[in-house]
Amino acid sequence: MKFTYTAIKQDGKMVSGEMEAQGAAQVLEFIASQGLRPVSLKKESAEQAASKARFLQSNITIGDKIFLTKYLALMLRIGTDLFKAIDILIADFDKPAVRVLLYEIRANLEKGQPFHVAFEKYPKYFTSVFVNLVKAGEQSGNLEKTFEQLSVNLQREQSLRQEVKSALTYPVILVGVASLVVLLLVSFALPKISKLFVDSATVPPLFSRIVFGIGLFLNQYIWIILILVIGGGMGAMFLVKNNDAVRKVFQHFMRRLPLIGPLLRKIAIQRFALTLSSLFQSGLPILEALAITADAVGDAELRDAINRIAKEGIEKGLTIGDAFKREPAFPKVVTNLVAISEKSGNLASILETLAEFYEAEIKTSVKVLVSFLEPVLLLTIGVVVGTIALAIIVPVYQLMGNF
Repeated sequence: MKFTYTAIKQDGKMVSGEMEAQGAAQVLEFIASQGLRPVSLKKESAEQAASKARFLQSNITIGDKIFLTKYLALMLRIGTDLFKAIDILIADFDKPAVRVLLYEIRANLEKGQPFHVAFEKYPKYFTSVFVNLVKAGEQSGNLEKTFEQLSVNLQREQSLRQEVKSALTYPVILVGVASLVVLLLVSFALPKISKLFVDSATVPPLFSRIVFGIGLFLNQYIWIILILVIGGGMGAMFLVKNNDAVRKVFQHFMRRLPLIGPLLRKIAIQRFALTLSSLFQSGLPILEALAITADAVGDAELRDAINRIAKEGIEKGLTIGDAFKREPAFPKVVTNLVAISEKSGNLASILETLAEFYEAEIKTSVKVLVSFLEPVLLLTIGVVVGTIALAIIVPVYQLMGNF
């Protein structure tokens, strides 16, 4: 718990401070040991801590969640009660957002509320899968195993994200630098050279005039163009994120792109397999597990397919394998494995193995995509810069010939 105190020094000056303590007695003992006389002592509530965190605008990262779940699993394994584990975490974390979460968890436990309730208040950071796994762990009395499983899943997610980010770093830098070079050429070089030809009354070739015209137009309206491009991009991202119909159209277009489409499909199937496997292992009923998985896959086509499997298949008496086989959205290898593993009774473990398989496939696909993008980007940049250079060099030679 966090306390705010005000005290008086021996010389009569007022001092104030904050302190983490198990109770008010511990704070008063500390104040007395410093030779101070207490004036006021207040316990900071979860709501007050929350307002501070919102003011400071800190985020809960995937690294924070990994540490939190791994630590809680360790504390529960060695027999530490939740109250003490949460108090130690509060003392360790400096991030306001994480501390607020921990304060809320402790406040909920003190009120006798379930452990998962605090996580539900932060849907931005904790998915429905996370919340339901914690809820299932509470109900089964096996929170330790649940947090271990969540820690492993989060680490795999972080590793996959880092793999993709590191692979795409060079192409992104390449595009950024090339865009900056072209912008400088269009903004500074082309207008000056164009003015040189206008002043000398020399008519450059048609090809150069077209390039100069484009350059002058971009130079004159560069800020308007940048605002429209950035604003349009942000607006499109907002629509894709918040409008289901727009998101379906965007995903349909992305799935038709070579290399990118198959990669996105593999990511969605890997997320499906890992999520459903985790939910099965936690003991959730099949229909509830499928409903949660449908919202977690991040792909509209797969989401609709999973919902049909639950509502039009399993609810009407079909087996899981038969319900999956009716959906063309899933590859045959997935539906066949689901059907076979259902009969053998090890569906959760097969799904976990399937998630590992697709994880490896994603890493391979990312490498193939990057190896394709790099030469294409270099060629495109070379063509753009070469076109601008040629448009400048040819009329310059023509001008020198006139002299």
